[in-house]
Amino acid sequence: MENWAEIRRLHRSENIPIKEIARLLGVARNTVRAALASDRPPKYERSVRGSLVDAVEIDVRKLLVQFPRMPATVIAERIGWDHSITTLKDRIRQIRPEYVGVDPADRIIYRPGEIMQCDLWFPEPRIPVGHSQLLMLPVLVMTLGFSRFHCARMIPSRQAGDLLGGMWSVLLALGAVPKTLIWDRESAIGGTGTVTVPAAGFAGTLGTRIQLAPARDPEFKGLVERNNGFLETSFLPGRSFSSPTDFNTQLDEWLLRANNRIIRSTGQRPVDALEADLAVMSGLPPMAPVTGLRTRVRLARDYYVRVDSVDYSVDPRAIGRFIDVHATEAMVTMTCNGDPVGAHQRCWAKRVTVTDPAHVAVAKTLRAGFAADKLARERAARHHADGHRVTLRALTDYDTLFGSDFTTTSAERATS
Repeated sequence: MENWAEIRRLHRSENIPIKEIARLLGVARNTVRAALASDRPPKYERSVRGSLVDAVEIDVRKLLVQFPRMPATVIAERIGWDHSITTLKDRIRQIRPEYVGVDPADRIIYRPGEIMQCDLWFPEPRIPVGHSQLLMLPVLVMTLGFSRFHCARMIPSRQAGDLLGGMWSVLLALGAVPKTLIWDRESAIGGTGTVTVPAAGFAGTLGTRIQLAPARDPEFKGLVERNNGFLETSFLPGRSFSSPTDFNTQLDEWLLRANNRIIRSTGQRPVDALEADLAVMSGLPPMAPVTGLRTRVRLARDYYVRVDSVDYSVDPRAIGRFIDVHATEAMVTMTCNGDPVGAHQRCWAKRVTVTDPAHVAVAKTLRAGFAADKLARERAARHHADGHRVTLRALTDYDTLFGSDFTTTSAERATS
């Protein structure tokens, strides 16, 4: 390299002849001539050696023409490859793009207040939810496109009411609504490729729209997908949780620090760039959207209603009437014609019974009153209207009156 540069300098700048350059540098005159003829520095290149794959490359290509995504292990089996699988995989990795094609992803520019990506993350640790149960619970993760501001919250279930309730809690904390909410094909949001009725009603109340990502395309919402990984590697390790409330408390504290880190792609901290997002986002609606789990049932004799596999007691005085049930993340309330007939803290466990002792006491009083009324009716049925007692005859008196004899002797039974 050094001789090549010096040869060219001496010959072009100093006009020294080739013979003299060869004498000064101690090299052959042919070396000087080669250096002057070359327009780039000399580079050592090892001669290319053949590979075992060269002999079977034609067979590999024939398979890739018909099955571009055939796994390398299957190709090895089809062509009878008995050498190192790594060698074959390296060659297949080089030539496979010629058959499957290239699917480039464009760089997306996010404008302030434009989109917020949403997803569900399922952390591996089981969370204690009471009643000696440990459950894997979903975490709603939402990320603003422009500022990369990160929000997350554990919710009771992935049902539509709980999902929408979690989204409303996040947006309520932000105090504004983005123009578009990006979701994948989550069943409660748009599992069939069309936004569900509850999700559409939620979006209409907020004055936003829900856009569904194409099927099997996680890159469409890559921001929130990467944040799921960030939660997995930076939030979870070394932590333990005593309840869903404890999980959310620790998560909120961690998000304060996470949103204060500098994002490499933007060069800003999310908490600082959030102002630009909020300035463009829409305000909160004048009335809250419909969220939570809602149902309407006629109260049966056992005076319990079921919400997400958990049975909650209701005031027994409402038996036989329609009960409106509304379950939020924290509470389950029951009303009958607008009047409250029950309220319980939401139980996140599965298949348990939650009872209010006051309801049991009322049921006991109602049963005693019903038994007393029944006894009174039975007593009233034994007297005439004028008050004297109704005579009750034995059934055998009627047999004698009509000359019926239903008794049989042993001889008659033997004969029959």
